[in-house]
Amino acid sequence: MTRRLAQVAKKVGVSEATVSRVLNGKPGVSESTRQAVLTALDVLGYERPTQLRGERARLVGLVLPELQNPIFPAFAEVIGGALAQQGLTPVLCTQTKGGVSEADYVDLLLQQQVSGVVFAGGLFAQADAPHDHYRQLAERDIPVVLINASIEGLDFPCVACDDAVAVEQAWRHLASLGHERIGLILGPSDHVPSRRKLEAARAVARAAGAELPEEFVVRSMFSLEGGQAAAARLLDLGITGIVCASDPLALGAIRAVRRRGLSVPADVSVVGFDDSAFMNCTEPPLSTVRQPIEAMGRAAVELLCAQLQGTRSHPGELLFEPELVLRGSTAPPPAG
Repeated sequence: MTRRLAQVAKKVGVSEATVSRVLNGKPGVSESTRQAVLTALDVLGYERPTQLRGERARLVGLVLPELQNPIFPAFAEVIGGALAQQGLTPVLCTQTKGGVSEADYVDLLLQQQVSGVVFAGGLFAQADAPHDHYRQLAERDIPVVLINASIEGLDFPCVACDDAVAVEQAWRHLASLGHERIGLILGPSDHVPSRRKLEAARAVARAAGAELPEEFVVRSMFSLEGGQAAAARLLDLGITGIVCASDPLALGAIRAVRRRGLSVPADVSVVGFDDSAFMNCTEPPLSTVRQPIEAMGRAAVELLCAQLQGTRSHPGELLFEPELVLRGSTAPPPAG
């Protein structure tokens, strides 16, 4: 019992005495704190006390495209914790190739009468993808928050990292080291964050008095294998620096360099994007552009709660500043 009190108290950020008061139905606890404690019990897998079992936790869908990229479990952890502190229970929905789709999950969440939905890195960012399920949520007036840049026409609050600044930071870093042949590995052509990154790269190159050749931009699936295939094409063009739209893409690029018998960073420098878990443990440790996951996840929950409380002021898109993290995968290009 003492261990349970301690775990729940830590999850919610209150004292064990407060948790005890909630579990024993004692007064002196705010309704929001009471709900947060009950939600923490559900999240941690503990049974509610008999007298409290009739109260159904308020559910919020958390829809992710995958869990292989460490950035998405990181977002899930921040958002899940922030929701629990508000007395809301996250329902994690992860898409699988050939399995349950985003639209299927939306149908399921609507059946469960969820209070709201948070999407991170979903189809809302792809112009050519189906979007009817988002409109279905809007028609039912279900509070929704998007994490990542979205296509035009979806009128939901959005939290995003500033893709343009991210590419500017990575590109200028490589240029300052002396790299002139810099390539870009992006997601699909209809992917809005990738479009923003490409526009920023072109602008930075132009400001330096050069143009970014089309063949220096390679599209890929967001995976290690995709990054490896894309980087192999860039290496054929004599690229010495590669800016990637995700950390898994960057790890794939490093593997492609090694398969050529070359070295990172002595022969080719690689910069990732996200600064997801363990990127400081790779060999070499990955230079990357960090997304402020904690701040973005908490902002998403705040936007959702504002909608749940009837505050309908629409902030549009909140852009968060990224941070260039320099490690061992970047260095001056080889001489000559």
